[in-house]
Amino acid sequence: MRSSTTTLPDAAWQPLLEAAIAEDLGTGDVTSEITFGASDRAAGYIEARQELVVCGLALAQAVFHRVDPELAVSDVLPEGYAAKPHEPLLRVRGSVRGILAAERTALNFLGRLCGVSSHTARYVEAVAGTRAQIVDTRKTLPGWRALDKYAVAVGGGTNHRMGLYDGILLKDNHAAAAGGLASAVERAIATAPPGLRVQVEVQSEDEARCALDAGASFLLLDNLSPEETARIVEACGERAELESSGGITLENVRCYAETGVHRISIGALTHSAPNADLSLEVEPSGGEA
Repeated sequence: MRSSTTTLPDAAWQPLLEAAIAEDLGTGDVTSEITFGASDRAAGYIEARQELVVCGLALAQAVFHRVDPELAVSDVLPEGYAAKPHEPLLRVRGSVRGILAAERTALNFLGRLCGVSSHTARYVEAVAGTRAQIVDTRKTLPGWRALDKYAVAVGGGTNHRMGLYDGILLKDNHAAAAGGLASAVERAIATAPPGLRVQVEVQSEDEARCALDAGASFLLLDNLSPEETARIVEACGERAELESSGGITLENVRCYAETGVHRISIGALTHSAPNADLSLEVEPSGGEA
């Protein structure tokens, strides 16, 4: 089982949840309303259709309760659990209309979040035994950043900065606009707010040395091969915290981890995570799920 100390405040997802329900339910679930009476009841459960890391149960529960406050919903597995195919994650009982009206929105949230947490877990497992942490990026679904980063943490990954406001990362365009890498680093270090480290993107060993000489202690090694990365690790020793990024896949992430870098940031954790396969199974007549 994986677990995370990351919290997910209601404010991070309530507006998104309301919008998701509104776009799907609109003026009502026509199909269920003409097929079932208001008193018809059933029980059901959401099950995994593949191996996955459970993530997003609170949101799924919130969807059911928002659509029909009288539905009885309970988790079966804990957040972060490595579920097997056909294991139930969550149970629900109550109005058939309510269950079916909430079904797709609840599954959409779970599918996305379990997909990101499961994809992250694969990368974490691939670097097991090295010191490298798997780190996310700002390449998230617009409006979903807090949720995407929460799912990364549930999958065993580490969150990078949430946005431009809570972390400093000098990139190539900053260096170009400042008249050079050294100038950008010196300016940033001299004026950085207390508590915010200055991270510097470099694309060669020469740039890494330049950034270190200018006072940097946190480097992002961008789009370098494992061989180039290993040379920088050897040259820099422990003078700086080193993070690899760019062109890293499940197939080569272990090679980067074995160079000795401290962190590996991967946009694909969030921008390319496949949706997890889950389904809602309903039993009629109010039977136990």
